Amino acid sequence: MRIDRSGLAAFLRRRRELLQPEDVGLPRGQRRRTRGLRREEVAALCHMSTDYYARLERERGPQPSEQMIASIAQGLHLSLDERDHLFRLAGHNPPVRGTVGEHVGPGLLRILDRLADTPAEIVTELGETLRQTPLGTALTGDTTRFTGPERSIGYRWFTLPATRALYAPEDHDLLSRMFTSGLRQVATLRGPDSRAAHYAELLLERSEEFGRLWDTHEVGVRPGRVKHFVHPEVGRLELNCQSLLDPDQSHQLLVYTADPGSESHDRLRLLSVIGTQSVG
Repeated sequence: MRIDRSGLAAFLRRRRELLQPEDVGLPRGQRRRTRGLRREEVAALCHMSTDYYARLERERGPQPSEQMIASIAQGLHLSLDERDHLFRLAGHNPPVRGTVGEHVGPGLLRILDRLADTPAEIVTELGETLRQTPLGTALTGDTTRFTGPERSIGYRWFTLPATRALYAPEDHDLLSRMFTSGLRQVATLRGPDSRAAHYAELLLERSEEFGRLWDTHEVGVRPGRVKHFVHPEVGRLELNCQSLLDPDQSHQLLVYTADPGSESHDRLRLLSVIGTQSVG
């Protein structure tokens, strides 16, 4: 496929002009004359230089890579159809759709952008974190930094002991059962060639506890309504967890809140002040 430079430039300009700062979690400011977002704002959202992005809108520069196009699609909050169109304009075949995709839908992103003062994250069906709010990072650390199988919290639970330190000891047995049960269900749903099945094979080799639980063939284990965290700076937190599912991508938005007036509510406010300084 060949790049359609004029079509790509026009599409990028139009999508940028249609986005408002509040659509992507940015302050509008009092003196704003630009229709939609500025180029530098889009470039920051897409994790690239303003000059690089500007050249694309001006029909210049080298053909952008698939990674660059994926980043632009996410930064511009494109739908899956819009993302696929963008890939074709750039001269690439669109990524395969489905449960292995990591393009977060614009609906979930819009909600996440409005939760700056709340711990929240977007995860895959394997518990791989795709996006976090700043307070979500302060609560659990930057869980987007992991690579390979360790991106999955279920995999880390059985292979990285430090993972368990953030959760109350009385919940560990239930969480072990839940992660094993969930992986079995996803592996069965997606088939023997899936990433879930591969993770199960790796865990059977690395964890006796996982192997013991895997042999029970338990499915349908659900977490309690309240999650008990043990934060290294603010201490114990009892947080309610609400979830919102994007069925097209099997992504979940997880939002953690504390009961108003509770000790956990006060500690969550303290955490928002401390920020991410001490959580790795």
